[in-house]
Amino acid sequence: MIETAQTAAGNRDAVREPAGRTNLVGLSREELAACLAGFGMPAFRARQVWHWIYHRGARDFEEMTTLARPARALLAEHCVVARPEVVSEQLSTDGTRKWLLRTPGGGEIECVYIPEEDRGALCMSSQVGCALTCAFCHTGTQPLVRNLDAGDIVGQMLVARDAYGEWPSPAGGRMLSNIVMMGMGEPLLNFDNVAKALRIVMDQEGISISKRRITLSTAGYVPNIRRCGAELGVNLAISLHAVTDELRDVLVPINRKFPLAELLAACREYPTANNARRITFEYVMLKGVNDSPADARALVKMVKGIPAKVNLIPFNPWPGTAYECSTGAAIAAFARIVNDAGCSSPVRVPRGRDILAACGQLKSATERKRRETAPEAAG
Repeated sequence: MIETAQTAAGNRDAVREPAGRTNLVGLSREELAACLAGFGMPAFRARQVWHWIYHRGARDFEEMTTLARPARALLAEHCVVARPEVVSEQLSTDGTRKWLLRTPGGGEIECVYIPEEDRGALCMSSQVGCALTCAFCHTGTQPLVRNLDAGDIVGQMLVARDAYGEWPSPAGGRMLSNIVMMGMGEPLLNFDNVAKALRIVMDQEGISISKRRITLSTAGYVPNIRRCGAELGVNLAISLHAVTDELRDVLVPINRKFPLAELLAACREYPTANNARRITFEYVMLKGVNDSPADARALVKMVKGIPAKVNLIPFNPWPGTAYECSTGAAIAAFARIVNDAGCSSPVRVPRGRDILAACGQLKSATERKRRETAPEAAG
């Protein structure tokens, strides 16, 4: 059975701070209105607070000057606007920025901003650790601790926007223009909290990022691929990495529960899939494992009929891995076969490798340090 970490801590609608105060970050509009109504405040106050948190980036209630002073004092007594705490921050030579964050709900995660010339994508985490143990993924070596709640997920965006000064929410020209749910964890094993967070991020009276600029990546939890399409309509990315069940069972163990035939059927049914919004198949290039011309031809045959593109990802090494990156020649030959068959197959340029921020490298620093020093401590 796949572990989902549906703990009480991971599913709460409102994070209770040690002092008993409620974190308003991550509450839905309805929950926020209900919370404030409990203090005798009318519905329009909830709209004002929402605007301050998600449009203006307010960090405390004194900034919310459209609220009367007694209302601000009452909220400060009982509530907080809590972001994850920045434990550390690293900047790559290529401009990629990685934060180690301690969440209000407990646990540490990593979040990465990948800049382009006039925009950029924020790679956000959905779990503390991961349950899937994909063989080539550094995050998969860290055990699942818990699901992030909606506030923990939205909070990653708030931290990034604080860092880049994107408050109030810019109408255009923003650096934080896209979201990719490709950080630590499997988003579809924490669907309710991820969906709640993304609805907050998409809300037009707040952060206002279009669903067309949000991509959710999954290793293949098929039941919630259908829910994602029906309820969110964001872009879909599939961590594929193999063209046979035998190999994918090893590389991506969730395949044993949802094999390729079921996964591809769900992709064919995905409601937003069309030529303008193609499903992305992510394929990490592993030397001598999945990078042969025969693999490329099988991949083309596999995705035929699906509006798709294939992202070829040079394997990003991490300490202790048993895999090597395919050679440049092998990657180029693979890409040529897929492209010649009419399927776009860009090779992803590795970003943030020097700070372990590239695809498949995320792992909380405290867990990494604990594991690296465990043998020494035991001796």
